Amino acid sequence: MDAWPEPVVPILPGRGGTLHLFDTAAGEIRPTSPAGHARMYVCGITPYDATHLGHAATYLAFDLVQRVWRDAGHQVHYVQNVTDVDDPLLERAGQTGQSWIELAQREVELFRLDMTALRVLPPDQYLGAVESVPEITQAIALLLEQGAAYRLGDDIYFDVSSTGRFGSESHYDHANMLALFGERGGDPHHLGKRDPLDSVLWRGHRYGEPFWDTPLGKGRPGWHIECSVIALNQLGMGFDVQGGGSDLIFPHHEHSAAHAEALTGEHPFAQHYVHAGMIGLDGEKMSKSRGNLVLVSKLRGAGVDPMAMRLALLDGHYHEDREWTGGRLPAAEVRLARWRAAVSQLAAPSAQQLLTEVRAHLADNLDTVGAIAAIDRWVDASDAEPFDADAPRLVRDLVDALLGVAL
Repeated sequence: MDAWPEPVVPILPGRGGTLHLFDTAAGEIRPTSPAGHARMYVCGITPYDATHLGHAATYLAFDLVQRVWRDAGHQVHYVQNVTDVDDPLLERAGQTGQSWIELAQREVELFRLDMTALRVLPPDQYLGAVESVPEITQAIALLLEQGAAYRLGDDIYFDVSSTGRFGSESHYDHANMLALFGERGGDPHHLGKRDPLDSVLWRGHRYGEPFWDTPLGKGRPGWHIECSVIALNQLGMGFDVQGGGSDLIFPHHEHSAAHAEALTGEHPFAQHYVHAGMIGLDGEKMSKSRGNLVLVSKLRGAGVDPMAMRLALLDGHYHEDREWTGGRLPAAEVRLARWRAAVSQLAAPSAQQLLTEVRAHLADNLDTVGAIAAIDRWVDASDAEPFDADAPRLVRDLVDALLGVAL
């Protein structure tokens, strides 16, 4: 599956510092320490609807991870999946009378257009569940052979007791796990499972559903094993960052890690588990199920500058839940216009200290709020002496390279 075009990223003078990120598993901010290529896996979309601002905020956060790593001199190996066969997609296709394949293809293409407009750096590998079925079935067969999985009728389940580490990523108690598992696609009340938290690896064929005829039997893969296998095959164990929204902490990232650790006998699956906060609207999380979506494509269609959208989403810490309010976008549009006016001057005060400040803020757990405030201060003083003819270009380049905002 193809990703989207990569924007040109300016090369800045000097090097950025070590990126520190909040690690959910450790419960603290820790330095990232890539050895060789920095390796990152971010969970992608289930393409049954258009990209909303909650999606955009998540992918912008991990876009910044790439940019800060690159600025520090690291090459980045970035992998993202597409869950292009799963219950929500099949349900939406059934409701609309569309082919699930056509629905997925249409929404993936719209996602590509949105990411291109927002100048998000693309993954090196952009892989769908459908194209990964052979590798997934091989992994499930190995889990069965190892005793980490078991058959229940035509389905195959993962035994959460198989690694002895289940829960070490989220640290949720059992009651919370059960509640979230039921809310987020799990089946805790399914009779016959060894543990209510055991997750489906392979869903046996049901009438009217797509299926693959494999050595496991007819069926299709579960959600969590998809990401385990794609990440393992492309990045190997112990990669640097596993990313996604905070709603993926449990069950998705917990189960994906457990599957991978059972397959390899190694720990951890990822060095950092990094999660972006939720974007809310009218006091509720923005989500497809609630129908309270602000769509990137709709804003683009209305003539909103994608750079203003990007700046509005970055004016809030990636790790925190935050509201999309009526004033957020207009404020970003005003800021964008002021920044563009400041860098259009023939000369301005030196920006060397600004580059140092912005790098330091972003290396500190992607503090975009601090970085934006530093740029605002430079803009406020942009008519002060002494003037530097190179300053406007440097500011234009640093805002582009580090924040991804084209001025």
